[in-house]
Amino acid sequence: MLYCTVPIVAMNIYLIEDDLIYAEFIKKSLGQNLGYKITHFESAETALAALKGGMPEALIIDYKLPGMSGIEFYEAIKSKVKDEHKVIMLSALDDGNMVLSFIQKGVRDYVIKDESVIDSLTAVLEGKDDDYLFN
Repeated sequence: MLYCTVPIVAMNIYLIEDDLIYAEFIKKSLGQNLGYKITHFESAETALAALKGGMPEALIIDYKLPGMSGIEFYEAIKSKVKDEHKVIMLSALDDGNMVLSFIQKGVRDYVIKDESVIDSLTAVLEGKDDDYLFN
């Protein structure tokens, strides 16, 4: 009989992404980790309503969303974000000034939608982002 010596710790993750195909790609890729429970929202507004039930351990937020933008969503929830929460801003734009503005507003993690997006997201979610070189 085999016993698992490492407990599986569930991490609730909210993915706020309006591109359904891209959201499915992220869900399937990250979902290979059985410890991740990913809930997808197509808009910041629907995610905001879901947060009334409490904060997940992690939020992956697309910067460019219809209606409320990702950074506006972050501003709306900022008071609920604790040190143990992971908030990752996701964008196709690789703009240093934009990243600086995120940092000034309190966003600690920013991931670019490129060929290494899953590796980057995984590194941040697992707390290994200091060891990971973001291109």
